[in-house]
Amino acid sequence: MNEAMEAILRELRAGGSPDARWVDKLLRRLSASQPDPSRRLAKKRLLPYYLAQKANRTEAWRAWAPTDSEDDAIVALLRAKPRRTASGVATVTVLMKPWPCASDCLYCPSDVRMPKSYLADEPACQRAEHNFFDPYLQVASRLRMLADMGHNVDKVELIVLGGTFSDYDEGYRTWFVAELFRALNDVGEGRADEECALRRKACAAAGMANDPAVLADAARQAQADVDAGRMGYNEALARTRRLAPLPFQSAGLADLEREHVRNESAASRAVGLVVETRPDCVTRGHLTELRRLGCTKVQVGLQSLTPRILDANARGATLECIVRAFELLREYGFKSHVHFMTNLLGATPEGDLGDFVALVTDARFLPDEVKLYPCALVASSALMRHYEAGAWAPYEEGRLVALLAECVLATPEHTRISRMVRDISSTDIVAGSKKTNLRQVVERAVLASGRPVREMRMREIATSDVSPDGLRMDELRYATSNTDEAFLQWVDGAGRLAGFCRLSLPHLAAHAMIREVHVYGRVSRLHESKEGAQHAGLGRALVERACEIARAEGRATVKVISAVGTREYYRGLGFSDGLLYQERSL
Repeated sequence: MNEAMEAILRELRAGGSPDARWVDKLLRRLSASQPDPSRRLAKKRLLPYYLAQKANRTEAWRAWAPTDSEDDAIVALLRAKPRRTASGVATVTVLMKPWPCASDCLYCPSDVRMPKSYLADEPACQRAEHNFFDPYLQVASRLRMLADMGHNVDKVELIVLGGTFSDYDEGYRTWFVAELFRALNDVGEGRADEECALRRKACAAAGMANDPAVLADAARQAQADVDAGRMGYNEALARTRRLAPLPFQSAGLADLEREHVRNESAASRAVGLVVETRPDCVTRGHLTELRRLGCTKVQVGLQSLTPRILDANARGATLECIVRAFELLREYGFKSHVHFMTNLLGATPEGDLGDFVALVTDARFLPDEVKLYPCALVASSALMRHYEAGAWAPYEEGRLVALLAECVLATPEHTRISRMVRDISSTDIVAGSKKTNLRQVVERAVLASGRPVREMRMREIATSDVSPDGLRMDELRYATSNTDEAFLQWVDGAGRLAGFCRLSLPHLAAHAMIREVHVYGRVSRLHESKEGAQHAGLGRALVERACEIARAEGRATVKVISAVGTREYYRGLGFSDGLLYQERSL
């Protein structure tokens, strides 16, 4: 390890520009001299070694004596999976515990070890199960893993999965979110390791298991009954799990608010909190609760806009409640992140495309983000019976890729397609696309079409370097059924996206609402000034332009749906704290 680090430093000091291929060649050369295979070098071990020497200021570190610029170059060179934080934040996904689901959708997996619609083999699910579904343990372990991979964890987006958030007990919901913030705060203060050890002992003492083999064995018979259609998911869950919260799994708003205050100045701050729900659960009361929890974005499972398809797949949602959900989310300032699924029972590629085009162009809908998934059949879903009867079949791959490519090409520049494939293991998929690189295949088809691409994700600067001096601010205005929207974006000469702001002008209110401000690029540390898009004043300029637009439109105030960890930032821009939002007088 030491020899490898010295070689990297020599190359940097000689004026070289080592890249991943250069490092691979170096490690192969050094490993060739090691007769013991266990002592051969791997890139994934190099960065944790380097960071450990740095943290402990070892003799090796003092001998290397890297400058700040050399330190930055080494971390960037050895960082694993750089795309993880290329959007400007470190994303941490956590799962709530398995819980009865109020819906019974035809296509939905029913793994009794997991919350409804999730599978034990999915990476986030494996992490949750290993951590007893404890929110604190999940966050602390994920932050440690990201840090070991060379990613900054100063700015964190928390994504809470588990089906419908409001299905869970209110005390458990509040406790779960409070523990997410507590973990962020403790990690920044260096207190998390001791707390994690205590929690693991407490979970084990309460009779909770986290061994996948033990849990699979305990659920085997119930899972077989669910797969065969002899038992429903909720009944199987009741037979195999303790559903009542443990004594410590409840909290009040006062507990949560204490952690919020800590997080405002923590080393790892929550710059976003996302939960999942169904369209029929989007109510004023629930959205008010979500704001008090610190939520900024809501994922909503739409799947389709065709009533016939919704009914055939037992979705339990109507077009009217979908429209109402969109309007309420905009009214409350939330970012909308919807799930849309192609190839459902009764669907056709032509019908799917028509629905998707309506989703991203009809003023009643217009989501900010979309998860665009093809339906994949798993053995535990009720769709299995329709497949066996010949009533459902997956689209042929060429038609599926062509459909998804047309969806991307129809997407406007204010909408982002966040995902196009779920992390379902190919061994779990009975029928449907098993391509883990489906998105790349679709994007190649999009580029091959020669048609302009407006969709946000394909335009992001991602890990590319960008000079703020080469950016311009574009403005796009569009109307929804209950707001006028201004989408402000920083783009370079090639149209690549470096940052954006979403400003809403509600039809029936005297205020304007900033729903999102985001600057792309690799995560920079808080208060750190470096080259690139982040911390170059781009966010401030977006906010100031949004305030100018709101003032010109006659609005008295601008509100912002700030995350807990961004409150300090907005105070610096002249916003004052309110109960649910921060606001600035115009």
